[in-house]
Amino acid sequence: MGLLSNRVKKESLVAGDHIYSWRTAYIYAHHGIYIGDNKVVHFTRQGQEVGTGTVLDLLLASSGPARSRVPCPTCTPPEDDHGVFTSCLDCFLSGGILYRFEYSVSPAHFLAKARGGTCTLAVADPDEIVVHRAKYLLENGFGCYNVFKNNCEDFTIYCKTGLLVLDQRGIGQGGQAVSIVGGPLAAVLSTPLRLVTTNVYGMAATAVGVYCASRYAADVGSGMRRDVVKVSVEDLTRRLANGMLQVMEPLGSPTIVG
Repeated sequence: MGLLSNRVKKESLVAGDHIYSWRTAYIYAHHGIYIGDNKVVHFTRQGQEVGTGTVLDLLLASSGPARSRVPCPTCTPPEDDHGVFTSCLDCFLSGGILYRFEYSVSPAHFLAKARGGTCTLAVADPDEIVVHRAKYLLENGFGCYNVFKNNCEDFTIYCKTGLLVLDQRGIGQGGQAVSIVGGPLAAVLSTPLRLVTTNVYGMAATAVGVYCASRYAADVGSGMRRDVVKVSVEDLTRRLANGMLQVMEPLGSPTIVG
């Protein structure tokens, strides 16, 4: 692993690893938690790796891996009610390359990764806690899937850190979503700065700077967000079932209270 690639071998995996694999044309990556015994827990939209519930799904599905029509004997089908399920490592990869998501990276390393969804500034919890969260959510669900606010990367980052973004007006903590939104947003925000420089290279540099700043500020581990809280998995699922989440003391060390 390193600055250029997070690619790893299957033999190096340990239970609690956050893994991902890029799909066709690198349009998106699918994320999951490796729990050992060649099994991965991951979050989907009722079995679809990416889903918006709109016509956009036609494009996303066309970029995804080809699925075998023969059911895998070791994989459990996803539950219709919550979309968290387990599969073998081979089915998770679907012929793709295996990568390990990085935690506790330095700001310089984070910004050097031009594409989001590969690392975070946040600190990961011990592996046994990560596996516990993944297995608990496998039984109880992770809420409604949303490609921008509550996707497979958000699920895995929560399993690794216990951190959630509770501001429903904002996008999820996943770096892929930030990259998708941040790129066009950077271009829009940098447009007024054309008054400062008319040089095309200067404008491009400004857009890149705005994009990097937006990625850094949106990361759950940057310390700049005030909508990020640490939530126990038992409390999370109970409150999802009840349809209520209340944030207390969002500054410093946020907690969830009832």
